[in-house]
Amino acid sequence: MDVLLWGVLPYVMLAVLIGGTLWRYKYDKFGWTTRSSQLYESRLLRIGSPMFHFGMLMVIGGHAMGLLIPETWTEKVGVTENMYHFNALFLGGIAGVMTLIGIGLLVYRRRTSGPVFMATTKNDKFMYLVLVVVIVLGLWTTVLAVFAGHEAHNYRESVSPWFRSIFIFQPDVEAMAAAPLQFHAHVLMAMFLFMIWPFTRLVHAFTAPLHYLFRPYIVYRSRDLPRGTGARDPRRGWDPVGTRDNKRG
Repeated sequence: MDVLLWGVLPYVMLAVLIGGTLWRYKYDKFGWTTRSSQLYESRLLRIGSPMFHFGMLMVIGGHAMGLLIPETWTEKVGVTENMYHFNALFLGGIAGVMTLIGIGLLVYRRRTSGPVFMATTKNDKFMYLVLVVVIVLGLWTTVLAVFAGHEAHNYRESVSPWFRSIFIFQPDVEAMAAAPLQFHAHVLMAMFLFMIWPFTRLVHAFTAPLHYLFRPYIVYRSRDLPRGTGARDPRRGWDPVGTRDNKRG
């Protein structure tokens, strides 16, 4: 069973995630959207959406650091294990609570706002359920680690090596099998979430508008005034400026 769960299932998940995303992009480009409901209700959306998205960015950043960076690397730069775990639990707890509150507001909004609820599909409801379960299980591991104190399980010696070993096609099944139950539950639900990811509205995360950070400023021009209302007539936007042809005209 351990080989099946931690040696085979990760590659099944990656195959479904990559293959499903390519299929969705090829056959459902017009459905590749969040199906925004901002027009129906915006008050709760203005609060819940930033909390959820910024919380998720913090969660993803924390997971990337904990899973991808080996323990020996942080020790070489002077970060002790106690320092690392304190910051991980503190910042991870804040990020998890922020994300949970954010998605809680979004779910409450969808349930209580009539137009938004009518626009919510069964696919959306199932996706929200799985996403909430993953977040709650992640917070569960954090809470148990806080109460366990120094006796908390060091996931950087079990989950992290297993995660990195997947990408070199040598899955360390024994390392992941040695992790406690709460990590098993969290990882299994996370893999299931990634398997359904391409077939839900979550797929829009793969086309985040990052180009907005680098695009030039948008120049807004006022509407031209009628002739005779100003000191001089407005110039047409496409007329050449400062050229001989313009002077001749």
